Amino acid sequence: MVYKSANNTSNHLESSPKSSILFWILTTFTTLFLFWAPFQKALFNGNTFDFERPLYSSFLWGAIILFLVSIFLFYNWRFKHASDLLSLIIWLIPLTFIISLVSAASSYYAVNIIYIQLVYVIFFLLGIYLSRSDLGVAITRGGLIASGYFIVIFGLANWFGNKEVIFSLVKMFIADGTSQSFYRDAIMTDSNGVRLTSVFQYANSYAAFLIALMLCSIYLVITSKKWIMTLIHSFMSIIIIVSFFLTLSRGGLVILPVVLLFILPFLKPQRQLLFIIHIILSFGVSLLVLSKVTTIGIEINKQFTSSLSFQGWAIIIVASLINAGIAFVIQKFLAGYIQNKLIKFQEKRFINLIIPVTALIIGTISIILLFQDTGITKLLPENIKTRVENINFQQHSVLERGTFYADAIKLYKDYPVIGAGGGAWSALYEKYQNNPYVSRQAHNFFLQYLVEVGAIGFAILLLVLGAIFYIFIRSFITNKSQTDEFRFVFYIIAISLLIHSMIDFDLSYVYLGIVLFLSLGSMISKINIGLLGSKWGIIEKYRWIYPSLLLVISLFMFFNASQLLNANSNFQNAVNQAQNNKSINEVFPLLDVALKKHSNHPEYVSYKTDILLQVYNQTKDEKYYNEAVSLIQQTRKKEHFNRSLIEKEAQTLMIKEQFPQALELVDQEIINFPWDITLYEKAISLNFDLGNKARMEKNNALKDQYWNQSIAIYNKIQEKTKILEALPKEQSQGRAFGLTKNMALTLGQIYYINANYSAAEGFLKFNLTEQFDDQANLQMARWYLASLQKQNKADQPLLDKLIAKDPKEREEINKLVNATF
Repeated sequence: MVYKSANNTSNHLESSPKSSILFWILTTFTTLFLFWAPFQKALFNGNTFDFERPLYSSFLWGAIILFLVSIFLFYNWRFKHASDLLSLIIWLIPLTFIISLVSAASSYYAVNIIYIQLVYVIFFLLGIYLSRSDLGVAITRGGLIASGYFIVIFGLANWFGNKEVIFSLVKMFIADGTSQSFYRDAIMTDSNGVRLTSVFQYANSYAAFLIALMLCSIYLVITSKKWIMTLIHSFMSIIIIVSFFLTLSRGGLVILPVVLLFILPFLKPQRQLLFIIHIILSFGVSLLVLSKVTTIGIEINKQFTSSLSFQGWAIIIVASLINAGIAFVIQKFLAGYIQNKLIKFQEKRFINLIIPVTALIIGTISIILLFQDTGITKLLPENIKTRVENINFQQHSVLERGTFYADAIKLYKDYPVIGAGGGAWSALYEKYQNNPYVSRQAHNFFLQYLVEVGAIGFAILLLVLGAIFYIFIRSFITNKSQTDEFRFVFYIIAISLLIHSMIDFDLSYVYLGIVLFLSLGSMISKINIGLLGSKWGIIEKYRWIYPSLLLVISLFMFFNASQLLNANSNFQNAVNQAQNNKSINEVFPLLDVALKKHSNHPEYVSYKTDILLQVYNQTKDEKYYNEAVSLIQQTRKKEHFNRSLIEKEAQTLMIKEQFPQALELVDQEIINFPWDITLYEKAISLNFDLGNKARMEKNNALKDQYWNQSIAIYNKIQEKTKILEALPKEQSQGRAFGLTKNMALTLGQIYYINANYSAAEGFLKFNLTEQFDDQANLQMARWYLASLQKQNKADQPLLDKLIAKDPKEREEINKLVNATF
């Protein structure tokens, strides 16, 4: 295979006026999308109704763009570039997700992710065909960088308290119909302090985005031919670096030098040196103002003050101007000198590795000094200093991620070939988790991808990525043309996002996935395959087939995305009507339309089922109960692991007093949710009720069977708590797991009735309080005091307070003491 850069004669973008018009329409759509998408919570795929409307809107955007691409390719598609071959191969990625539907743990999650993958392919194609010309590269790159810079300014405006003003500029972009006057959670406070999250509402993924943008801005500083661009990019690099520190992302600090090592070796020695000089100076200037900017933001987060806000902006703007001035002087006077001094070394072997290796050694020494309490960290604000000093492999976030990764491998082993479908981790992680953490993201893109599409899909992804990077790197090293240098920005973006996504769920933000695939397509848009023989002539002869297929897919996507959006709107309207106490005759038609257009949507079904069961309880009309049961059973065939629907199914059984069937269901689901304490609690309660019924029927054998099962379930809980006790002290166990008050009351009653009063006492005093208005607590107090009397013991203070609350309680206790069971 021969690689070479295509020259202008092979550029098909201007082959006809029609294609030229389409080119400008596509670039306009793409640029608008890059400014629209981030403000939709960065199109986060949260696998819930709350996040789906922006996603469905993006599917509609994607369908329109694919339609335009298909028309564009009728005039321009030729099988002459490596990218043309990859424009065919890329469709294997969504195909693997379609195949994984066969074993999908959740049809709802899986279908959504198929559409997401289609959107990724569409932007990959956009990257290829928009970036064929230098003009297309400039527009695509400019759109990415400009929209990125706006996201950074948006975030800093929120940090300095100007959230309403900056939000007014983007409110028209918001697709979820919010009535708020500001962007929610652009600044967040957690156990680590106040953190900047901008549009992502998650600091770590914002840090990943900032790493890519930061390194792009430095690269553009050293490669820009126009002084105004040098000033702009160096000005923004300070704002980006300060924002990066304000995320308090330890993972970002660790990943940044790793990404640098994947970038520097591909630059010429003089550019490597300039890159390092600029990044050191930019970080230096940023650190000088970071403490003050941090303090101002924290104070404004407590109470907005316009003077503080103005002071913050003044500090950051002055620092950015200083950095821009320094960068301009370096590029104007020092860059040429460095180039002249290093030009004689350019042809020496391994010269491109010397500076990166030296930088790595110096960086390693700096990190060691940073962590050895040498006083360097005193330059940092207290909250950032604490985060840096806590970077180690025993911190909770590292240990928890290690657990996620081990659990993901367990999940993969059960679905090794084609995976468990899109969203598999979100649907199944509770079945495989080592402890009761709550994380619907695996915090590793590649492992999450592996469990979704199995070994086959994962291998295809790696082959596609490998081919793209191999083709680009080989061409970049071989040609070193200005066109390839223009495309290096896309490489920086792609490698930054992919590396950081190994430790976090950045690519669950569909916006970041789109940026990644747009960059991947743009990287290889103009690299020729060379002569591959006449066997490829058949593709060239029938080249109209590919655009035709794309046209069909675009129409299919447009229709389905419209249906999904329509369903979403109807469901939201139904919820609004119900909240306004409208009758079911007004609510149900909206819900029915939503379910018709998006059948088996678990949240739509769950909501309608709730209303049906409420109406049944009020009217006792069986048609409502039967419809609820039918809806649940039909949906659970495709949403077997949906916890809400499991609860609804158990509820329908208990309404009809089908307790054995309800117990059977709960016992089955404990296997799928082994750390859900509410299921154990329900199982113990059902076993008690069934045992008590058997006791009343004088069936002691059956009574003992059920009650022994209750005790066995408790023993299982005890065994599992030992696993939690063995966790490293730095690692949080997650949700509470262990004996609950309801369990204690039930088990205490079992032991009391079986005349084991000492054991009953132990359970019945568990978390017992004097809140006698709580019926469960009141019952517990009665049985506890009765168990004491049975042992000739007493808790006089508790008894006195209970009787003071209600003198009749003495009689209730005596009934228990004298009862014959």
